[in-house]
Amino acid sequence: MTLLGAAALVSLLSSTAASIPMGDRITGRAFATRSEVLATNGMAATSQPLATQVALDVLKAGGSAMDAAIAANAVLGLVEPTGCGIGGDLFAIVWDPKTERLHGYNGSGRSPRSLDLATLREALGDAETIPKYGPLPVSVPGAVDGWCALHEKFGALPLADVLAPAIGYAEAGAPITEVIAHYWALGAEVRKAYPGFADTFMPNGKAPGEGELFRNPGLASTYREIAEKGRDGFYTGRVAETVGRYMAEQGGYLTAEDLAEHRGEWVDPVGVNYRGYDVWELPPNGQGIAALQMLQILEGYELRRLGFGSEEYLHVFTEAKKLAFADRARFYADPAFAPAPVDELISDDYAKVQRSRIGRRAAKAVDPGNPALEEGDTIYLCTADSNGMMVSLIQSNYRGLGSGMTPPGLGFCLQDRGELFDLTEGRPNTYAPGKRPFHTIIPAFITKDGAPYMAFGVMGGATQPQGHVQIVVNMIDFGMNTQEAGDAPRIVHTGSSQPTGQRMTDGGLVHLESGIDWETRRALARRGHVLQQKTGVYGGYQAIRLDRERGVYAGASESRKDGQAAGY
Repeated sequence: MTLLGAAALVSLLSSTAASIPMGDRITGRAFATRSEVLATNGMAATSQPLATQVALDVLKAGGSAMDAAIAANAVLGLVEPTGCGIGGDLFAIVWDPKTERLHGYNGSGRSPRSLDLATLREALGDAETIPKYGPLPVSVPGAVDGWCALHEKFGALPLADVLAPAIGYAEAGAPITEVIAHYWALGAEVRKAYPGFADTFMPNGKAPGEGELFRNPGLASTYREIAEKGRDGFYTGRVAETVGRYMAEQGGYLTAEDLAEHRGEWVDPVGVNYRGYDVWELPPNGQGIAALQMLQILEGYELRRLGFGSEEYLHVFTEAKKLAFADRARFYADPAFAPAPVDELISDDYAKVQRSRIGRRAAKAVDPGNPALEEGDTIYLCTADSNGMMVSLIQSNYRGLGSGMTPPGLGFCLQDRGELFDLTEGRPNTYAPGKRPFHTIIPAFITKDGAPYMAFGVMGGATQPQGHVQIVVNMIDFGMNTQEAGDAPRIVHTGSSQPTGQRMTDGGLVHLESGIDWETRRALARRGHVLQQKTGVYGGYQAIRLDRERGVYAGASESRKDGQAAGY
């Protein structure tokens, strides 16, 4: 008999306890870390409590759900720059009670118009991919344009009132929370050498720790410009000119003219019906329809009978993900350059063909289908108001804090979303000037019988469509409530083929969170899945569900982040 040391014994007991569903909870909700938050007048769910409280203040002051969402996003740009900021992009889905329909907005920016593929490849030298940091992966930030377009259509308060709380916090300072402080320290270490970054994000020479007040007067000044002048306060004038000068000094190609020419795009959400519920995503250049493709495949299985966390469910989920992501690598790109066959990819007939490709063993390589014709961090938030407007909004710098490119005095870092272009000529996502890269950030929405049911999202690179599917399945197939569906242990598969050109040849890796038992893990390994223990890859979730019969909102914010759902 082998004796375990004290540390090993504690580790074993901890992992064993974590794998046992918490069936002794009073209500029997095995995985919920807390109850759903219930309210009738308004609701906000964000990844940081101060942002949630600002959103509620805006709602109480007569603001719309959109005003509240923008106000919260602005605060998050200060207190959670590890996930978002006005140097990044934005996507949103909005339920408008006046028109009784969903509206989608694609606020992603384009590549510099002065940089062509040949010049980019020359700048890269022998590198086969676009770098993570520095001037080359920088694309036009689309978030502020998104704020202004969404506010013009759905706002109720002046933009200056909406941004006032964030300006106040940026000037006076706000305390940094635990999870954000952890990622800030990691992200700052690899970016501190880039000019301007440490001046803004490392006061006193280091990243702010948990509980430390962080002030950002440069960001307050930029927010004031936007509050006074709208989109022109960011895309023209002082801010745009500062960005252009800085990028030229750093050997970059993004110009003030690129910013001035930027406009986001209103788009129609696309959806599939999953067991009576309509699940909605935005079309490419984002990856949202991967979630719809997965749901279409999974609808052919009796998941409720298979059971949450079962070997069979986790196997078919992983294989469905591989199939959808092979199509994601092949077809998803800026539709202005390479339109994807969206209707065919999410059709019932195509799902049947894809489903037939799933066997009992883990697939090592998966070719894209034939329809007729990743380390990112993000914030997701949702809001709802007393008139019935519901907002599902996601915003990101990519790779947490972004490119490291931090123009002086502006208080934000530019995104590195251009890293997600393919460098091989002739593919849908191949780099080109003025093109939007493949995008990972995706908001989601569910309707039932033509009425709003839930705004939700899951942050975290390629985890996002996988997370969306698990939320839907947890609620519809496994009977979980809004909170439990997010807290339940997740599966994440990595290593699929990518829109940047990489191809899966080894089946990738399966990551299972604590709460999936060891017998299931062993059974998956016997099927050929390669399991790897990993932390921090499981995303972060917020949701607001509407109980129409009672007129009650139910909010949820999961335990993996610092967030909060609250209402009044």
